Amino acid sequence: MNVVVPVDPPREGLVLSSLVDRTPLSDAEARSLYEAAVVDVLRAVASSGGELLVNYRDAETLPDEFAGGDPEAEVRALAADALGAFTEDTGDGDDDGVRFERQVGSSRTARVGNTVTHLLEREEVGSVGVLEPTVPLVARTHIDGAAMSIRRHDVVLGPSSEGRTYFAAFRDSIDFGDAYAVPEVVTLADRAREAGLGIGFAPIRPTVATPAGLQSTIALLEAGRIAEKPGAEATAAVVDELGLEIGADGTLERT
Repeated sequence: MNVVVPVDPPREGLVLSSLVDRTPLSDAEARSLYEAAVVDVLRAVASSGGELLVNYRDAETLPDEFAGGDPEAEVRALAADALGAFTEDTGDGDDDGVRFERQVGSSRTARVGNTVTHLLEREEVGSVGVLEPTVPLVARTHIDGAAMSIRRHDVVLGPSSEGRTYFAAFRDSIDFGDAYAVPEVVTLADRAREAGLGIGFAPIRPTVATPAGLQSTIALLEAGRIAEKPGAEATAAVVDELGLEIGADGTLERT
């Protein structure tokens, strides 16, 4: 299975901006959290049996206020930090074991749809999974399990916080016109049903892109630490650095 991870250049105000409005995090802290989540996600894919494709946003797809700079270089640098020697440049435009392709489309749905359709129909790959970069608790076992599931189903969906999906895998394309309308998991399932495709589901995983998902992630990190089963090391380090914890009333607090 080709595993596509769509990554934004880690710029303040661009990544995880909704957290800044709804949590105590600043733009700089949200950027640090995003970078850490991307590191954990890329490492999980690299350790799995999937073929990693980093699908980066370039200057043409960024909002006007974030124009300029070199988005590809920023994303490649983040991937290099995550995977180290695994991404040593081979000189052919890709890095060893990791493929980089720019996103094409004016919206998230269009960018995902264009990538999936291109890989399935133009490159004729067997299956494509789109994995969000904000789900640090995804593990190699989740990715490999989804790869097994997509052999039995046409579409596999991984539900996440607030009706979102952290993962969607396809053996056949669907109508992506509004496929990522909220609630995403419902809309994607509906589009797959309309196309006559069989649907499977991956385990639920929280995303740090929403306050509820961030709180769930922090709680699971703490539970894993207590159980001596650590995970998402990069994200856990940033959470500790920022002093984030879940208060007695269930809200996000700082120590």
